[in-house]
Amino acid sequence: MDEKILTQLSIELGTKLKQQKLWVTFAESCTGGWLAKAISDIAGSSAYFDRGFVTYSNKAKHQMLGVSETVLRQHGAVSEQVVKEMATGALKAAQADLAVAVSGIAGPDGGSEKKPVGTVWLGFAYRTANGIKVVTRHCCFSGDRNEVRLQAAIYSLETLLSEIIKN
Repeated sequence: MDEKILTQLSIELGTKLKQQKLWVTFAESCTGGWLAKAISDIAGSSAYFDRGFVTYSNKAKHQMLGVSETVLRQHGAVSEQVVKEMATGALKAAQADLAVAVSGIAGPDGGSEKKPVGTVWLGFAYRTANGIKVVTRHCCFSGDRNEVRLQAAIYSLETLLSEIIKN
């Protein structure tokens, strides 16, 4: 995979966000700020991106995003329950319209039989007329650490563009 794809998606996302006057934020664990970097690399991104959260540890997820310590203990950081809370917490903390949360096992270590290296959970939170809606996705990417992280970032932006932001 090529980082140029991430740049192209960032430009396309920025155009849509600006047109619709929407703000996006990111709560990143395994991507380590890659989404925030990709968005902020685009000139004019301050019109739709104000802040992001790199919450690599469970402590940071709890302190910065309000992820429940009980949920972290019961399900682990790489879980649907955690990315739901990460996305919702980021949305509220940043006062944004859209939030993407990413938590995964990029490798080369840290995997298990139930959660092998390449396992990534993503949460997408957004505001509706009826409150906050959260959509989650589970992926299993392949490749080395960088490839898993890049695939997670690309998938995040592709999903925002194709499923979350309405034309």
